Amino acid sequence: MSPKFDPDALPTSPAFWRSPLRGPWFTSALGVVLLFGITVLFVTGLLSYAAYNPGLSPVNDKTPDKGLLGFYLFAWPTRPSWLYRLTQGVHVTLGITLVPVLLAKLWSVVPKLFALPPARSIAHALERISLLLLVGGVLFEFVTGVLNVQLEYVFPGSFYPLHFYGAWVFFGAFAVHVVLRGPAAVRNLRDMRSGRQPESGDLVAVRPAAPTMSRRGAFAVVGGASALLFGTTVGRGFDGPLRRTALLAPHGWAEPGSGPGGFQVNKTAAARGIAADEVGEDAWRLVVTGPGGRRARLSRDELLQLPLHSAALPIACVEGWSTGDQLWRGVRLRDLAELVGYAADEAPDALVESLQRRGAFRRAALRANQIRDPRSLLALEVNGAALTADHGYPARIIVPAAPGVLNTKWVARIEFGDLGKVAG
Repeated sequence: MSPKFDPDALPTSPAFWRSPLRGPWFTSALGVVLLFGITVLFVTGLLSYAAYNPGLSPVNDKTPDKGLLGFYLFAWPTRPSWLYRLTQGVHVTLGITLVPVLLAKLWSVVPKLFALPPARSIAHALERISLLLLVGGVLFEFVTGVLNVQLEYVFPGSFYPLHFYGAWVFFGAFAVHVVLRGPAAVRNLRDMRSGRQPESGDLVAVRPAAPTMSRRGAFAVVGGASALLFGTTVGRGFDGPLRRTALLAPHGWAEPGSGPGGFQVNKTAAARGIAADEVGEDAWRLVVTGPGGRRARLSRDELLQLPLHSAALPIACVEGWSTGDQLWRGVRLRDLAELVGYAADEAPDALVESLQRRGAFRRAALRANQIRDPRSLLALEVNGAALTADHGYPARIIVPAAPGVLNTKWVARIEFGDLGKVAG
């Protein structure tokens, strides 16, 4: 005799889901946290994209088909100097901190993904579609973001366009979901504050199992996990002992060295294929070009004979880590523009090329406002000593508030000229 089929054994049956923790209160409370957290992530992510100055074509534009999605782009400012350090640090640290909240929220609503019929009305169909896009989008954004931060990005294609387009798809579904479910979430939270227990709902178990913890205990587990991730991530944005707490950061707890160059390095000279003989005094020359073919070819000694200036500036990376202010000394970029025919206060955009043979951003572009800032330097020294090989010897770019990859190391060539306008 064949065993009797039990429809409640399928996830499409409400009776399949028996956890007493699921319910409107638990889901709504997590949803409010994500509402504010993900909004901050979205805004800081768009700011991070703008900081790369993607309107400088074609060098910095990693998403050439952005179209209307680039409506907000603007020339990234140089003040305050710690701007990108703040926005990207918040973006990465908050994203990692929210992972337990996100997983708990997905667990709390998983019965909805299996509910039948697929659509009971137009509003319900819109909600289901937005939920599918929401779940798929949020998983894609968090997974790609975390892998990129951990230097383990394995997806085909560039991280920049995939993360950028994915963010817009996800946030569109997120906005629709908030509109559709926001009023219900507010009612649920009001009921929770007044002590009224929900009697029914598509998230309340119809045959709840015996509880193993209270909802308050579940919130404590989720909050504790988030606090742990925050505590083992946030230190990457600081120098000194606090950096050693960044156990989950690839550039966190490891000591970057000592001495004037003893601060964080993302990629070493060896990793980028820089040979010692090509940066030696006899071999290396900086080529600077301007309008009408004007050209200057300068050795490091000749650069040291030009007027030198100092600026205390941090380095901040898209991966979320940053250094404190380091004291850089070198030639102002606007003075180099003046050397090849531009007035200092009319210096244009610039294309910067590195000697590096491997990795992204061998060429990077800077906007005119970055070139004209008196703190923007072709740095030759840092903290009172010559640059080390890993910090870009014989010369590197350092610009306030710019993403680290735009602070090109091992500079070989600077070409001044109009590289394009901000594209919408």
